[in-house]
Amino acid sequence: MKRPVEGKSRLRGAVVPERHPELVLALAHDTLSAVTSADGVRRVLVVAADPASVADLTELGVEIVAEPSRGGLNAALRFGAELLRRDTPDGLVGALQADLPALRTEDLTAALAEAAGRRAFVADRQGTGTTLLLAGAGRPLEPRFGAGSARAHTVSGAIPLTIGAESLRSDVDTADDLAHVRTLGVGKRTSAVLGTPCVVM
Repeated sequence: MKRPVEGKSRLRGAVVPERHPELVLALAHDTLSAVTSADGVRRVLVVAADPASVADLTELGVEIVAEPSRGGLNAALRFGAELLRRDTPDGLVGALQADLPALRTEDLTAALAEAAGRRAFVADRQGTGTTLLLAGAGRPLEPRFGAGSARAHTVSGAIPLTIGAESLRSDVDTADDLAHVRTLGVGKRTSAVLGTPCVVM
């Protein structure tokens, strides 16, 4: 995660400027609330540019680590995967976007089950990006997030998962994305910031 004040630049204007960091944190909080409640999830790391700026997320039982000084998103995800592998070498490791405020635990659980230990990914609802990348024991995560990441992950050998899982495919980058997740029902924190009814996760 970037510092909340810097994150989600394409969402600026969705709330008054002084509440933008609060919205960014709310998206992450609701995402992580669903993740930490999902069956089979044992440990969650948040790799952050500025751990102090997202420290409130620790109330969910997640660990926050500082990202490497160079390399960008994919380097940060490789770093996080390496930390997880040290303690759970036989487990399934995943990289999940922190902007899925409508995420349902059952959708994440279904994705973990379909992956069945393979290197696999979930494409976003537009079919071009990636919201979740998974790799089983003995398999490198090899994240290739960025523009066209769904194709990049496919070319690299990752298997695209076929489950519907609309809440897992609905990340939030733009005002249109935000409008879409509001129709699905967002979590409590995002709901509070936006002033909309929430869904019980």
